[in-house]
Amino acid sequence: MAEDLLRYDILVQDALRGAVKKILAEVGRTGLPGEHHFYIAFDTNAPGVRVSSRLKERYPNEMTIVLQHQFWDLAIGEHAFEVGLSFGGIPEKLLVPYSAIKGFFDPSVQFALEFEPGKTAEPIPDDLLEAVGELTRLETATKLEARADDKPAKPKREAAAKSEAKSESKDEPVKPEDGGAAVVSLDAFRKKT
Repeated sequence: MAEDLLRYDILVQDALRGAVKKILAEVGRTGLPGEHHFYIAFDTNAPGVRVSSRLKERYPNEMTIVLQHQFWDLAIGEHAFEVGLSFGGIPEKLLVPYSAIKGFFDPSVQFALEFEPGKTAEPIPDDLLEAVGELTRLETATKLEARADDKPAKPKREAAAKSEAKSESKDEPVKPEDGGAAVVSLDAFRKKT
């Protein structure tokens, strides 16, 4: 068999990522039509991904978000999308390059796409990677300054930290109807053979 010098696998992956981009752009313009909603799984370690350190700690390799009832500020860029979601009642902004997406699923119509993260002919531009890195550095510096400004009155903070740790240690994901975004595994939707 001849070697695939055209790399059809990469061309098809990029075309399907383009379909996800168009779908999200339409939803950003008009909202979710009918019963449509999306589960989007992505590699949290992929270049250009921006999630809070709290979420990164909780989901060190892969994360699946649900775009259904409670999301905001869906912004579609050339190489990535950004969306606001609530996790455990805490609002978060996520930036996800299309090349980091591992799966896209719309359960209302049983439509699913699977991707190999990083397998793309279109690399993420350096300016996007630099911007994500700078935002992460600023976020870290802001948190360090906030901690330095705190007074030694620790009892309330320790109680809050224990409460947060307790709520984050639960194995069950936050359900959208509880006011948060659900994080689920795409394995739950794969056909069992």
